[in-house]
Amino acid sequence: MSGKGLPHFAVGRIVKGFGRGSKELGIPTANYSPDVVENLPKNVDTGVYFGWASIDRGDVHKMVMSIGWNPFYQNSQKSMETHIMHKFPGDLYGAELRVVIVGFLRPEVNFDSLEDLIKGINGDIENAEKLLENADLAAYRTHKFFTEPIDPAQLTS
Repeated sequence: MSGKGLPHFAVGRIVKGFGRGSKELGIPTANYSPDVVENLPKNVDTGVYFGWASIDRGDVHKMVMSIGWNPFYQNSQKSMETHIMHKFPGDLYGAELRVVIVGFLRPEVNFDSLEDLIKGINGDIENAEKLLENADLAAYRTHKFFTEPIDPAQLTS
């Protein structure tokens, strides 16, 4: 089961991803650099996760995150792509992204079409929305991790 190693706290700068989230899928994502991905615990498997996210220590919002290779796109590099359930004006490149991953939704799967992929992601968002209403998981929204200063050396980009 992929829920081992959770909760997992991650922090880093938002970097340019593959450019598909907003443009092709209509579901914008904030991407971590490869070194943040490499620091994932070994027992956090590829798949779709959910939790909380904050940009530049601002408001904390619900999020879903894909961790893996994105088989639909046949990526050669493992990624952590975070969809924050909030609309932000403009792009967020260079901003500090803090996330706490609190749960696992499903394993990474391939989809037959772009439409199926979009339906799958929207289903993940709906499921995360409901699951994050659980009081134990909602408590992470106010975790000190989202407000306390972090050593700049931890903010890799």
